[in-house]
Amino acid sequence: MGRVQDKVVFITGVARGQGRAHAIRLAEEGANIIGIDIAENIPTVPYPMASEAELDQTRDLISDAGGKHHLVKGDVRDKQAVAEVLREGLELFGGLDGVVAQAGIMAVGNTDPASFNDTVDVNLVGVLNTVSAAYPFLKDGSSIVITGSYAAFTSALKADPNGGAGGLGYVASKRLLAAYTHELALAVAPRRIRANAVHPTSVDTAIMRNEPLYKSFRPDLESPTLEDALPVLPALNLFPDPWIDVSDVAHAVVYLISDESRAVTGTQMRVDLGAWIKLHDYTFP
Repeated sequence: MGRVQDKVVFITGVARGQGRAHAIRLAEEGANIIGIDIAENIPTVPYPMASEAELDQTRDLISDAGGKHHLVKGDVRDKQAVAEVLREGLELFGGLDGVVAQAGIMAVGNTDPASFNDTVDVNLVGVLNTVSAAYPFLKDGSSIVITGSYAAFTSALKADPNGGAGGLGYVASKRLLAAYTHELALAVAPRRIRANAVHPTSVDTAIMRNEPLYKSFRPDLESPTLEDALPVLPALNLFPDPWIDVSDVAHAVVYLISDESRAVTGTQMRVDLGAWIKLHDYTFP
């Protein structure tokens, strides 16, 4: 019997990276997955987005893990598209036990104001669309997990002084998600629905493996590579590691979706190699 046996979980940004890792781990623990991913590029994002081929691969990986699935190409910025994917999945699987609002972008280094708008639309409005569409179908006692970021707890200039409009949009959206999770937990508590945020430090995904991101860490170089950036990345963290693996975040997500966390709500769970405590003294609430 898995830790989330027979639960139905809706995941956004499911085609690769963290979203894929969550889907596989949840399937390994007995869940069935409804998922959505844009699976196409956004012009202001400086790295290739997930593809339809990667979405197909995720379908196969969920099946290999023992889970059933309904994964569809769609954009979380489109509230109707999110609602339609969810409706189709629930026709197959029944009631909804959990939501993982994972979809996000990071247009670091883009000075075009449109990169701010796109980032906030995906990272913040996309989460609002996801929760809004899912809430009427969530069972009492279910769980909402929102992916934030270590960047929610620092300023844009400290996080990345060369981040441009896209970097500013990233930090602003993740800060707002932290506040939103707090208020959401209060709002859904009468139905014993839990709402928690997971805030990772840098994660080894495509969002970190691109030249604009390397440039933000090595502005002294004209065309920095991953090898140039890697020695600098550990400076963010208390532990001397450049980043965490997607599985580190997925383990936290499984816990928060499972009934093991039935008494946990309104938390800002940091999976950050100690990045937060490196910069902040302890303060009493």
